[in-house]
Amino acid sequence: MSPTTLPAGSEHGHVTFLGAGPGDPGLLTLRAVEALAHADVLVAAPEVADVVRRHARQGVTVVHTDADPSSDPQPGTGTPQLTVVDGTSATVPAPAARDAAHLVMEAARGGRRVVRAVLGDPGLDAYAADEMLACAAAGVPFEVVPGVATGVGVPAYAGVPLRDAHGTDVRFVDARTATDRCWTELGASDGTVVLSTTLDSVPAAAGELVSAGRKPDTPVTVTVAGTTTRQRTWTATLGTIAQTLKQAKVLPSPQGGRPVIAVVGDRSAAAQRDRLAWFESKPLFGWKVLVPRTKEQAASLSDQLRSYGAVPHEVPTIAVEPPRTPQQMERAVKGLVTGRYEWIAFTSVNAVKAVREKFEEYGLDARAFAGIKVAAVGEQTAKALVAFGVKPDLVPSGEQSAAGLLEDWPPYDPVFDPIDRVFLPRADIATETLVAGLIELGWEVDDVTAYRTVRASPPPAETREAIKGGGFDAVLFTSSSTVRNLVGIAGKPHNVTVIACIGPATAKTAEEHGLRVDVMAPEPSVHKLAEALADYGAKRRLAALEAGDPVTRPSERRAGARRRRTTT
Repeated sequence: MSPTTLPAGSEHGHVTFLGAGPGDPGLLTLRAVEALAHADVLVAAPEVADVVRRHARQGVTVVHTDADPSSDPQPGTGTPQLTVVDGTSATVPAPAARDAAHLVMEAARGGRRVVRAVLGDPGLDAYAADEMLACAAAGVPFEVVPGVATGVGVPAYAGVPLRDAHGTDVRFVDARTATDRCWTELGASDGTVVLSTTLDSVPAAAGELVSAGRKPDTPVTVTVAGTTTRQRTWTATLGTIAQTLKQAKVLPSPQGGRPVIAVVGDRSAAAQRDRLAWFESKPLFGWKVLVPRTKEQAASLSDQLRSYGAVPHEVPTIAVEPPRTPQQMERAVKGLVTGRYEWIAFTSVNAVKAVREKFEEYGLDARAFAGIKVAAVGEQTAKALVAFGVKPDLVPSGEQSAAGLLEDWPPYDPVFDPIDRVFLPRADIATETLVAGLIELGWEVDDVTAYRTVRASPPPAETREAIKGGGFDAVLFTSSSTVRNLVGIAGKPHNVTVIACIGPATAKTAEEHGLRVDVMAPEPSVHKLAEALADYGAKRRLAALEAGDPVTRPSERRAGARRRRTTT
């Protein structure tokens, strides 16, 4: 691939102009997800690239420019960068990088399906309209997939309704390009005004509205990073918003140029937002939660934490390696195929992965499980089996653990069970609970080391500093080994960090390492642990509101602040 071109093919491709919404990836439409899944090339500004990239197919070429298309580079400032995120970085002349229409046309060459993603809705993006005209002029077919407009989505997440039953007039204005005539019209109106502007320009915009005739006591809300877990909203009036932002220590500041949505009008009154601010009132809103697991293991847990408003950060504390001597595993898999076992029991996702890899090595697939009963220790392990093409016959009806599995496991019956042997592929450090229980039920057990668990490599220095310096609001410990390994590779969490443990054994290990346990799950389940942390956050938030104190995250507390132990 040359630095400035993409592979050529037929003369014209197809372009989809796609609205990526205001920031929350969950606001992408079904049609947007479908278009992204079929894209060959994705052209997106950096602020939306992460939102849409997760829905693109593997192998898609992602192109973005860091240059602002509305501004001309000054002589001597260097050449803007076009980045092709497929392992190649390319520099193009300044006019081409500045002209997004050129990038879209370049990507559409060769018959490729191009998705051009913009913030909010394409119909409200002036540059997208220019790019559509360029496609039309060049004979390149295109379509438009609408998105949630920033001016609509952000107020909705901030708890600021834009209209009422009386049909309030609503005007959407870009304050950065508003003319004197526009300000005069807005000042003479008593409707709701939704301003797209920057944080440091809010006081000036408020002054323009007051000068044009709006009353200084007109309510206004200002929201930064809307629809994301970094969202923050301030409520004031046109006359006091400058002082409010200054007291909040956001003006003046290096972040003053951050884009915001400001809503002006009676519908943005503080009394309304107090009752309707559903997003920022989530129990763990904005909390950075450390999850000592791999991304694969933590997927559903992280999704659950996000539903509570948290920002999960996965840090693997263990690495999985093959057994030192593979012969035992090889014999067991061959025995599985030849009918040596009545049952196979999976106690982890890693065990499923180990057996699956061994199957693929031998050219086997899920059909080799025919005639064998399959047990899974919990729902995550069961999901991994289903993804393999195997539906487990036994999953604990109660506690998702080895003990819970034993409670439902049938005793060996020589009349109904032609074979008395169980294949148990496990980690090298697994406990003997399940083996002992199965033997007591009359079964013979081949306890096989399917994989070894070793301590993972230390996380990046930035993460280690955040752990030790109080940058995380909470950490979820799902086993004693996660406590030992995290402390070993990254250091002990700061004393302001909320420590949540999955059970008494894990809590004991945490305390042995000098950690004070704040939250404990009512039962040994990662999802119950997340629920318990959310309950803790909700109670903490309610206590602050009842005391008239600001709602803050644990990481915002003073270093050395004492914490009360809470068992949920």
